[in-house]
Amino acid sequence: MRVAHTTSEVRRQLKNLRGHKTIAFVPTMGCLHDGHMSLIKEAKALADIVVVSIYVNPLQFGPNEDLEQYPRPFERDAQLCEKAGVDFIFHPTSLYPKSGPKVTLKATKLSDSLCGASRPGHFDGVVTVVNILFNIVRPDFAIFGEKDWQQLAIIRRMVNDLQMPIEIIGAEIKRESDGLAMSSRNRYLSDADRLQAVTLSQALIAMQALAASGERDVETLKNRAQEILTSANITTQYLDVRNATSLKSKRKLNNQSSRAFIAAPIGAARLIDNMPLIYNSQESTI
Repeated sequence: MRVAHTTSEVRRQLKNLRGHKTIAFVPTMGCLHDGHMSLIKEAKALADIVVVSIYVNPLQFGPNEDLEQYPRPFERDAQLCEKAGVDFIFHPTSLYPKSGPKVTLKATKLSDSLCGASRPGHFDGVVTVVNILFNIVRPDFAIFGEKDWQQLAIIRRMVNDLQMPIEIIGAEIKRESDGLAMSSRNRYLSDADRLQAVTLSQALIAMQALAASGERDVETLKNRAQEILTSANITTQYLDVRNATSLKSKRKLNNQSSRAFIAAPIGAARLIDNMPLIYNSQESTI
């Protein structure tokens, strides 16, 4: 496994491979866990060469967020990558000029709701850094986790709108044994917070069960989830059902792909989760 710290270095290392080897790319901010390892496993199944970036992107952090506190255990992350069979780690000190970037990308509409509503500029920072990384690595495939579904939808739209020759792969959410979605921020949770946090996935599962039983009304689904959350003293930033592609709010489930989304502060962490909702019309097929 090779580690590159500069753009010229990683470009030089990949130059002779490109064209006769396929490249899969897993962008991360480090502090790797089993969820990231599942993305790397998916990448290895897709391509000849796997590149992982480890870079805590300052553009996607707001002024009161955890940029300075965000964990950066690079040596541990590198060991995990090597054990997982990663070919290249790209670990730049910075991807921006010292004076700051003067040209950036802007995400619109898809970024206005859910996490974007409370984190203005966050997704602008995401698409800017991902675009830079794509330009440096020039992968055939890029793998992102479905836990950050809004991010995944925005990146898919970016690749489509800017006509990038990259296939975006969404990998299923990796969960702890009790259902909590894996996240680097889970390490912020105390034991009591951890018990409370699992309620997020329990609320989403309850919404799934109602939809599967034939319930179409989104308010009814949300009310059931809210009962579970209230019993655990959780106040959400959002709890909503949206079209999986357009991220538009839904009032009724139909045959279009739908997902339930949730975000809530738990202790010192802000956690997000989502699950698909499959509406069972219970109509006779005879």
